[in-house]
Amino acid sequence: MKLLTKEIKQKLPKLYSQENEKDPLVICRFFDPTSQWTWYVIEGEEKDYDYGRDTLFFGFVIGFESELGYFTLHELETAKEGITGLNSLPIERDDFFTPCRLSQVRKEHQIRPA
Repeated sequence: MKLLTKEIKQKLPKLYSQENEKDPLVICRFFDPTSQWTWYVIEGEEKDYDYGRDTLFFGFVIGFESELGYFTLHELETAKEGITGLNSLPIERDDFFTPCRLSQVRKEHQIRPA
């Protein structure tokens, strides 16, 4: 599964474009099918790194903790390298996710705003 489609790229607000938005729009959702880890993308753009071109996202991450933070497409694509068995299933994109406000995501996960 391709995590970042052209359609999502076109809808993705640039980094920092929603930083003054009290309740930013969440564009897409990535998830680990073998754990509770979930990444909700709010913003993103391509950047050059030592290893090449990559997309840097800003979003709401649910893992060991729930927090706003940065992550890259490369990190999502390579998160399961070296893992075997059922846990090796790759990170997926939720094809059925409908863009919504961050407050709705927090409500669905019963997480209060910081």
